[in-house]
Amino acid sequence: MMNENESQGMRAGLLMIAAMLIIGVIDNFIAPLAQHIGLWQFHLVRALIALPLVALLSLLKLGTLRPVRWWAVALRSLLIAVSMLFYFSALALMPIAQALAGLFTSPIFILLINALFMGQRPGIWRCVAVAIGFAGTLFVLQPNPNDFDWMVLIPVAGGLFYALGAIATRSLCAEESTVAVLAGMWVMLGLLGAIGLVVLSLLPGAYEQEAEGFVTRGWVWPMTDAIPLVILQAVGSVAGVFLIIKAYQLGHPSYVSVFEFSVMGFGPLFAWIAFGQVISHWQILGIAMIALAGATIATRSK
Repeated sequence: MMNENESQGMRAGLLMIAAMLIIGVIDNFIAPLAQHIGLWQFHLVRALIALPLVALLSLLKLGTLRPVRWWAVALRSLLIAVSMLFYFSALALMPIAQALAGLFTSPIFILLINALFMGQRPGIWRCVAVAIGFAGTLFVLQPNPNDFDWMVLIPVAGGLFYALGAIATRSLCAEESTVAVLAGMWVMLGLLGAIGLVVLSLLPGAYEQEAEGFVTRGWVWPMTDAIPLVILQAVGSVAGVFLIIKAYQLGHPSYVSVFEFSVMGFGPLFAWIAFGQVISHWQILGIAMIALAGATIATRSK
């Protein structure tokens, strides 16, 4: 019979898997959405839909909306928002397996940043995990040295900023309400979306009609074809992040974080079922290597 800690750990793991299932499904719809509106309009409209849902979490007594330190929440929100800009740009331009592989280099970046700038000395197993994770990323992204495309680095940049945001969360926002941190992220995403739209309105030039114009596309109206997908993303994202929050509240972070890598199975699997995206045997091996590396780094970290 399980004790209370074991029971909570199991519940936390199941909640994280449920969150990753939701995110793995909804992120597949960014590519079709990118044919109708742009990155900046998407983030602005999605934030406007998500923020009332976050306010509802506060009304349900799940946390206060008021930050303890505004500047800390703002900095963390900026780092995470920039990482999401890179990640969603990648989702529109490449298969979800490659976008996720780049984003989930974040544990590797966290380890390297802590070692190089914060004086933490990683053990041999975590160093080996970094090497395995880097090799796995190459397998999934499959960059060709003879025909290198800088596009493959877009999700990796997202992984770097996500790592910086994770470090800021632990070092600067430990005393903040989870709801306040979540609200800060949505406000920042909406603000960056609005700024992007203003900048694009001042820049002349046409944009691509298909997904290639996702980043450079300004305001599009009407949003008839796009709005159902934006609502799906907003509701799904809030639900997914809420489950992530509950998982980390119930279980130890080093244990719960391992289950985050299940999204690297759910996302490509749904892409294959719904959209016919096929991944190679080398990419499957790379996904397994990245998951193994991240799990090793998480479980070997204090």
